[in-house]
Amino acid sequence: MRIVCIGGGPAGLYFALLMKKQNPAHEITVLERNRPDDTFGWGVVFSDQTLGNLEKADYPTYDQIRQAFHHWDDIEIHFKGQVIRSGGHGFVGIGRKKLLNILQDRCLELGVNLVFQTEVTDDEAVARAYRADLVIAADGINSRTRKKYEATFKPDVDVRKCRFVWLGTHQPFPAFTFAFEKTEWGWFQAHAYQFDPETSTFIVETPETVWQKAGLDRMSQEEGIAFCERLFAKYLGGHKLMSNARHLRGSAIWIRFSRVVCESWVHWNGRVPVVLMGDAAHTAHFSIGSGTKLALEDAIELARTFERIGDTPAQLREVLEEYQRVRRVEVLRLQNAARNSTEWFENVERYSHFEAPQFAYSLLTRSQRVSHENLRLRDRKYLEGYEAWLAERAGLPRKPIPPMFLPFRLRGLELKNRVVVSPMAMYSAKDGLVNDFHLVHLGARALGGAALVFTEMTAPSPDGRITPGCAGLWSEAHMRAYKRIVDFVHEHTDAKIALQLGHAGPKGSTQVGWEAQDEPLPDGNWPLIAPSPIPYGPNNQVPREMTREDMERVKADFVRAALWAVEAGFDWLELHCAHGYLLSAFICPLTNHRTDEYGGSLENRCRYPLEVFRALRAVWPEHLPMSVRISAHDWAPGGNTPDDAVEIARLFKEAGCDLIDVSSGQTTRLARPIYGRMYQTPFADRIRNEVGIATMAVGAIYEADHVNSIIAAGRADLCAIARPHLADPHWTLNQAARLGYTEVGWPKQYLSGKAQLERNLARASLERAEELAIRGV
Repeated sequence: MRIVCIGGGPAGLYFALLMKKQNPAHEITVLERNRPDDTFGWGVVFSDQTLGNLEKADYPTYDQIRQAFHHWDDIEIHFKGQVIRSGGHGFVGIGRKKLLNILQDRCLELGVNLVFQTEVTDDEAVARAYRADLVIAADGINSRTRKKYEATFKPDVDVRKCRFVWLGTHQPFPAFTFAFEKTEWGWFQAHAYQFDPETSTFIVETPETVWQKAGLDRMSQEEGIAFCERLFAKYLGGHKLMSNARHLRGSAIWIRFSRVVCESWVHWNGRVPVVLMGDAAHTAHFSIGSGTKLALEDAIELARTFERIGDTPAQLREVLEEYQRVRRVEVLRLQNAARNSTEWFENVERYSHFEAPQFAYSLLTRSQRVSHENLRLRDRKYLEGYEAWLAERAGLPRKPIPPMFLPFRLRGLELKNRVVVSPMAMYSAKDGLVNDFHLVHLGARALGGAALVFTEMTAPSPDGRITPGCAGLWSEAHMRAYKRIVDFVHEHTDAKIALQLGHAGPKGSTQVGWEAQDEPLPDGNWPLIAPSPIPYGPNNQVPREMTREDMERVKADFVRAALWAVEAGFDWLELHCAHGYLLSAFICPLTNHRTDEYGGSLENRCRYPLEVFRALRAVWPEHLPMSVRISAHDWAPGGNTPDDAVEIARLFKEAGCDLIDVSSGQTTRLARPIYGRMYQTPFADRIRNEVGIATMAVGAIYEADHVNSIIAAGRADLCAIARPHLADPHWTLNQAARLGYTEVGWPKQYLSGKAQLERNLARASLERAEELAIRGV
């Protein structure tokens, strides 16, 4: 093959050398606009895992990098005068210039043609000149090639909120150091790490608004660097900060990170493909040290795919399709983690009220890739110290306790732990009456170790049901049926039980979940009401727009149901304002087109749900909590956004709400959520720490590790878990057993089983110790 690489950064150089090594007959040329010794930036960072990939791909390159890198295990976080240190993280730093020189030398050794000081303005002309079979566009974050073929690549470029400057210093940093300094203008943070015996990278970052308030946009390069030296003087030990971007003038050294995602990475010019690689195809924020890692691993994967499938012209299309398929998954996974990390550093102010230990834990787990148990593997002493600190803050003895098992108090109610059985529609009621099925369903989960068990959404009137099988609370008979379940939970368990009240509105009169979900009944449909006459789907009936009289009637129905809930003995009341049901339909601009005082602005759209909430709060006992479930993101153009969710939460807090149950989506069939582990937790995090109200996280939370991470980081106060509780009513007890935690609060009926479990755990621990001793560990 004849291959041309446009761009002599890590991606282009490494792919060139791997392909030349794979087949010396390949004719490979790398075109680079700079000189061999030019580089902008300082050190780059790899994880130990990345080094392992380099070792397998090309040992001579790995060996030279290994001899040149600076290795560290510890992360050190400086915040509010305290230093928190955590070990076992396994990173290496190497100078960017040194890395490029190693790759250049290896390319020359293998016979790759390196051409420097050559600006490529026309990739097609280059391809013709070198008679290329393949063009690799590794021309960086501002890729000219990506711009030229953007109709094919479909790039999405998101310019982020912070400004940062990439500096160097001769001050050594034996640990990867994060330093946070508050100024009169706002927070600044430094990311510092050593990459050779004499030099460290020192990145200073701050939100654009803070940068402007401090006047850095009006300073010269020298003045801006001097500002950073003064601000971080106590970390620099008298050393200066240095720039190697002298070609830039004034504040141009301060840049904003661009997150790049491309829909496609391959463009075909006739028979010659142009393939994006490295930053040209994708970027990941420097706070997780991934740009160079992604570039090198792109090169490894494409070279490996050629080796596996073949490098003939007939095989080229298959190779590139397979390469893109495999790499996109890993890149998107890392970009999601990088997005979480980026947003954390953009919002340091959000977490600035934390004490230093929790602030540090939040930072360490910010990407959601490093979890609670992962931190235990890295540094058990650090994590157990933090668990003990959390236990003490919760009023318990200072000893390590998994955060999910810390008690939680709201108003006069105390929950034994942080696990909640989420509301789940069972479609098994008869005329709204709950029955033996619900007794077994909710009773089993109350026995299973969770602190709080929610009923399914319960309608305050027959026309408020989603389906004919949904629960209701509009008569004394409905109250007595629920009281039987509440009494069972209180008599036989130490769990609490909550009622979720909601009116289906435009999503009512549909088939049960195991039939055609969200579709209307074949017959026997009842009339629907909504804020506006907008059907939920093309087959759903058009609801009648609510009058003021309708609003008063529905509000009275809610109040009557709440009074029945008091009589039934529920411990907690939640108002359902999410998922496109009646009150959610008022809040969502896609379903509320009213022109009166209940439509238009966000405040107006929330007016009726707030009226209902205040009416319920007035009759609900003062000592018991009330929560509201909201859709924090409509996931649809023109819908509510996380910014709106913050304001919605503020309005409910002002009305007396104690906790926001943070879900998202399902408000419109146009919604296109981005799913993933704990994908809704960032919304709960933001509301909790910006609004100052307790939150409940829900959505793809299915392991104790998830719950522990969320609670320990202060992202939410409770975790609602749905599907895992369907599969395992005793999910909480079983997760406790897996953690080896036996003080979870077992029902007395299970105590003999608990004793057996403790014996089994002790035996397993002994066997594990013996196994490790045999292995010499």
